[in-house]
Amino acid sequence: MTDPAWAALVAAVLSAAGGLFVPALIRSVPEPPAEQVDEAAADEGPKEAYADIAATSGLVWKSAMAAGVAGGVIGWSVGLAWPLVYLVPLVPVGVALAIVDWRTRLLPTRLIAPAYAGLVVLVLVGWLVTRDTDDLVRAGLGWLVAGGVFLLLWFVYPRGLGYGDVRLSGVLGIALGYLGWGELLVGVYGGFLLGGVGGGLLSLLRIVHRKALPFGPFMLVGAVLGIVWGADVWGYLVTDVD
Repeated sequence: MTDPAWAALVAAVLSAAGGLFVPALIRSVPEPPAEQVDEAAADEGPKEAYADIAATSGLVWKSAMAAGVAGGVIGWSVGLAWPLVYLVPLVPVGVALAIVDWRTRLLPTRLIAPAYAGLVVLVLVGWLVTRDTDDLVRAGLGWLVAGGVFLLLWFVYPRGLGYGDVRLSGVLGIALGYLGWGELLVGVYGGFLLGGVGGGLLSLLRIVHRKALPFGPFMLVGAVLGIVWGADVWGYLVTDVD
């Protein structure tokens, strides 16, 4: 079995195992104060309780399946390399965030803050192991670039983005930046592209209201696309310009 295949298998199994705990993660999130609930989401009715989301029938196996597929795709793309150590734990957290945002239009700090802390620690440990300062610096710049872009957009158009999106963008910026500039570029831009095109289509189909579109799931899927195709896109842009 080749390295990518082994990496895909290991990442899929570990991610699926983590996915089994997604309902427990969601259940652990405290309900936010009423004033923090986004007005656009409130227009659709009372916010769904996290405990009710966690109790959704079939959520355990659906979360495990989604996490397993995402982990397998990421493992195949990254291979048996250090970034897999921090990417695999992020997969079930990403699944939990996507579910919560889709159902409530909120991205809880209770889930994002530990992901931030764990990611920073693992990236620093990665630097101690590999001594690759370029990766570490690029991860920091990825945090500044992605977080800065989302923070600016939040200031300019707060109705279009929640501050949870800004927090999540920092996590994704670090994770994608550590991998490479292409992963960061495609991951961030892919989220906006999917949110614009996919969100518009979902609105037309009346699956979601155009004023109540959860952006977190599109950001997370865009990040996976960045991991899969970012290096190839960057190589094309940088080396094939002539």
